[in-house]
Amino acid sequence: MNFTEIANARQSCRSYDAGRAVEEEKLQAILDSARLSPSACNGQPYLMTVCRGESAKAVAKATQGMGMNKFATDAPVLIVISEKPYVASAALGAKIKSNDYRSIDIGILSAYITAEAAAQGLGSCILGWLDDAKIREICSLDAPVRLVITIGYAKEDDKLRTKKRKDQDELVKFID
Repeated sequence: MNFTEIANARQSCRSYDAGRAVEEEKLQAILDSARLSPSACNGQPYLMTVCRGESAKAVAKATQGMGMNKFATDAPVLIVISEKPYVASAALGAKIKSNDYRSIDIGILSAYITAEAAAQGLGSCILGWLDDAKIREICSLDAPVRLVITIGYAKEDDKLRTKKRKDQDELVKFID
């Protein structure tokens, strides 16, 4: 698949086949691609905690407050993304420029994870609704949890939806 095909195939999966495990080699391909994602000063200020089995179920439950993300329970893999400290040069740049490079880096990381999942024929969904304290406890983390990404095979009846996006002229400005 080329990148445009991946971008067209990738969607937020909310209907996982709970009986179908993610093969180790596909999970490793996702993690290998994630490791290559760019970050400010190549600092990679995050930790990916891969949850399977009972830990995945517990983390999924911690994303379901107020009735949200019920589908997460069926995903066989959840990747918890938590913050790590900046490298010194990125910390200095963030302070001088008043820019949160860590959040940008985590966003890029998430894009790499979900794109590679699509390339591997897997569904994914990025979850921002979560119980930080509970997930930290489950995963023995000492830093804020920023996102959880569900990974797994979509159910057979979960068809590719038509993408609803703004027109390019609303998103792009050309200047010469």
